[in-house]
Amino acid sequence: MIAAPEPGLTERDIVERAVNLRPVLLERQPETERLTHYPKDTHDDFLRAGFYRMLQPRRYGGYEFGLPAFYRVVTEIARGCPSTGWALSLTAAHVLQVATVFEERAQDEIFGADGDFRAASTVAPIGVARPDGDGHVVLDGTCPYSSGAPYSTHYVGQTLRAPDRPGAPPGPPVLFVAPRSVWTALDDWHGVLGLRGSGSNSIHMEQARIPAYLTREASLLDLPVEGGSFGSALHGNPMYAGRAPSFFHGELAAIMIGTAYAAADEYARVVADRPLILEPGRTRAELHDYQRHLGEALGVIHTAEAALQRTAGEWMETCHRNATGGPPFTTAEDNRLALMFLNAGRMTWDVLQGSLFRTAGSRHARDGERMQRYFRDAATYWTHVGPSMAEPLARRVGCDRLGQSSAHIPLIP
Repeated sequence: MIAAPEPGLTERDIVERAVNLRPVLLERQPETERLTHYPKDTHDDFLRAGFYRMLQPRRYGGYEFGLPAFYRVVTEIARGCPSTGWALSLTAAHVLQVATVFEERAQDEIFGADGDFRAASTVAPIGVARPDGDGHVVLDGTCPYSSGAPYSTHYVGQTLRAPDRPGAPPGPPVLFVAPRSVWTALDDWHGVLGLRGSGSNSIHMEQARIPAYLTREASLLDLPVEGGSFGSALHGNPMYAGRAPSFFHGELAAIMIGTAYAAADEYARVVADRPLILEPGRTRAELHDYQRHLGEALGVIHTAEAALQRTAGEWMETCHRNATGGPPFTTAEDNRLALMFLNAGRMTWDVLQGSLFRTAGSRHARDGERMQRYFRDAATYWTHVGPSMAEPLARRVGCDRLGQSSAHIPLIP
């Protein structure tokens, strides 16, 4: 057992810490983009706050907070800096899948003596896992878009099992956890439109040799959790018996909602500071149109956050039923929850680009302006869940309702 740094820390405490960090994250936005990842001062703030340990098992020095609290923290951090919220979420979250499917020996090694764990990840399989005698495998390849790589202690990746014989196709997907000592983060996160400070560097492995027990024949898109998991039994917490795709869409929605709140904050500031051309003693904040634009946007953002929190609660309830003898956590349930999360994020994208950015004024579309940054970040979010994810997911939910198999519709083309 590893003791948590603050055994008495509560969910309310950790959300409050995220709210209190917002002003300093706002000030660090330009530096974060310049570095292409959040600065070390922010990393140190997160270590002290306990953000990386929110979903980590208590057995290994974590707090085991639920999804609603985790998403609230992510939303508040993204409200201070969307790139930082993205990187925090996508490094603090993968502990959930690791604690769900890997055996006790593997988890003992992964979390080590102090429970220091942060992991970048990508879901697309790269290369093959080749057996290397004496219970080890060797990994090779470059994995792009590994958000949060600069501060990660591990990498959670997907590969394929090496073919059984020459000329044969690769085997099934293999999930693995690789410690920082066997991979390198490449300095290649440049020239992107948005999320410039998310540290979404490529991970490069060359003859990376890891114990075979740090691999599992499993896919992040279809974790073996129906009826409970090894992790839910080991940790006595049904949260470690959940599916990953819906959880991932919840992460993206939390980030997008935080970004939309940030844009609304900036909108309120700029319209209050902008005098009218013909009546310089008054500002745009006194005009009905700007009041309406802001009010309508806030209404949508609040509604999206309510949907996020309610769906997070449903995800937790589904895990509990799954791990305690009730209805299993099926792919159909996963599809339904994922689409609910996705719609919450879509609502905020629509209002951010269609109302707040559009009416804030062209001067706020210039380089260095926060409103421009939020628009770029939100547009980059939308590229993740546009036709490549939203449309296949909607088809899956429709097929599930019609009693038709949706297994043939890939979540990632």
